[in-house]
Amino acid sequence: MSKNVLITGGAGFIGQKLIRVLLEQGAKVRVLDNFSPQVHGVDSWPTEFVGRVELIRADIRNRAVLKSAFDGVNTLVHFAAETGTGQSMYEINHYFDVNVQATAAMLELLQGDDCGSSLSSIIVASSRAVYGEGAYECRSHGLVFPGQRTRESMVAGSFDPKCPHCGLCVTLFPTQEDAPFNPMSMYGLTKQVQEQLILLFAQTRGINAFGLRYQNVYGAGQSLKNPYTGILAVFSNLARQNLNIEIYEDGLESRDFIYVDDVVEATLLAIMYSGKFIGALNVGSSVATSVMTVAEEVCRFFDSKSKISVTGNFRTGDIRHNIANITKIQSLLNFSPKIPFSQGLVSFLSWASDQPLEDRDAYTRSVAELSEKGLMGKVK
Repeated sequence: MSKNVLITGGAGFIGQKLIRVLLEQGAKVRVLDNFSPQVHGVDSWPTEFVGRVELIRADIRNRAVLKSAFDGVNTLVHFAAETGTGQSMYEINHYFDVNVQATAAMLELLQGDDCGSSLSSIIVASSRAVYGEGAYECRSHGLVFPGQRTRESMVAGSFDPKCPHCGLCVTLFPTQEDAPFNPMSMYGLTKQVQEQLILLFAQTRGINAFGLRYQNVYGAGQSLKNPYTGILAVFSNLARQNLNIEIYEDGLESRDFIYVDDVVEATLLAIMYSGKFIGALNVGSSVATSVMTVAEEVCRFFDSKSKISVTGNFRTGDIRHNIANITKIQSLLNFSPKIPFSQGLVSFLSWASDQPLEDRDAYTRSVAELSEKGLMGKVK
């Protein structure tokens, strides 16, 4: 592979797996990462990469370092971002600074004559959060895209989205890439702007760009210490310590979980694509799994004494369901997910069982922060 790849945020769990595949393909890899303590451990850079991967320890907002990082690069994989729906609702300036403003500054550097002249493709880790609730089907109005659920309806215990036209119940439907933008968290809004910045830049520059809208990514190697993202990490930490697991809403809310190895394959296919493309692609499994199912399977795996309770609590900015339509990526990149949730979950939990136990109070503190900011509610 004659690829010189720069991966911003490449020390994360998706980035590290992508690096291994790229090295196997003969690519030259450079990584820029600030090793955020919320995400990374102290020794989170594998020794196997030393001497094989050029590592730049720096913040994506450091323009001088970023400019030099683009020397000779023909493919940019832009993973650097803050993640977490709940936290984004009160650390608004920080999320926009890292996810939006830093991306804008990066593109401004690339617009210069002496930076990024060799760049031919950009792959950005976008998110299904750009859709908000996404697509549903109404018996009377067909395909609809519900808005954010009201606090009043959720306090009353009515969690399911309603048709925006008639107010009746709707059925979950796979969301396509041409669905309207309707983010319901500050995180989702930053990912929308970040994705659109890169696609517009590529259009004006005449290069390829892929906005890969990852669904709920999980897998061995993900952070178990970050309480703001990933219910699998949260539930596994609690279950291993036999601590109670509290389920939001009624436990029937669902997500489209996609195993990290499948995400890496989709990303590699975008990197290797030889045609011309500028646009967004869903990267998911097209299978919805309820949060209650996840909690029960996690407890079963660890033979945990944790009590699973449905609290009726809810978070502002959360969606009810999501499921991706992946027809477009199947057609363009010949990608289909290979790892079903049942198999991927066992792989993740087997790995997690060998990891040190994380701070048992971290999740409690994160919920307290949301409550203090008025971003938590409860059924009356």
